[in-house]
Amino acid sequence: MSEGENKGADIPVIPLKDAPGERVAWGRPAIVVYFWGLVEWLLVTNALQVSSRVRVAALRAFGAKIGSGVIYRPRTRVKFPWKLEIGDDCWIGEGVWIHNQDQVTIGHDVVISQETFITTGSHAHRRDMALVTRPVVIEPGAWITARCIVTGGVMVGRSSLMSPGSVARNSVEPGRVVAGNPARPIADRVDRGGAGHNGA
Repeated sequence: MSEGENKGADIPVIPLKDAPGERVAWGRPAIVVYFWGLVEWLLVTNALQVSSRVRVAALRAFGAKIGSGVIYRPRTRVKFPWKLEIGDDCWIGEGVWIHNQDQVTIGHDVVISQETFITTGSHAHRRDMALVTRPVVIEPGAWITARCIVTGGVMVGRSSLMSPGSVARNSVEPGRVVAGNPARPIADRVDRGGAGHNGA
């Protein structure tokens, strides 16, 4: 073994076979989870299935709470629809992946653009690699642009905007434009004094 290969050899490796399983986050029997995987593949992720209404109906059938007027594009994925709530008049872009091992709540008039990844689970800082989950909340009027990442425990504030490729590791203030990794405020998006949608 070379000196380079030997360096750090005394640092222990976490045995993944002993890591606590993710089934604790399922929230449904295995047969439901597996059946959802099939339905998702056929009706939600499938690019040949072009109907937003069919996609929304499939999600609702498995427990998702989805408001009226929601546009839900192809090639999307939802880990557990029974842990998803979407308000009225939202747009969910192609390739969005909602990896919701915990609750994801999306307010009305939200745009989530292409290839964005929302995840509620992590193994960070756990020596046993156990799954840790925290909910995500996206408030009304927010726009998460293309290829952003939103991590567990984050609240994306009302009428805020995440610039393309941004990573939200901490909550985003209402009405702000953020960019970068980690996402930091770079401008105001709207008048923070309260102009905009009158809904809750």
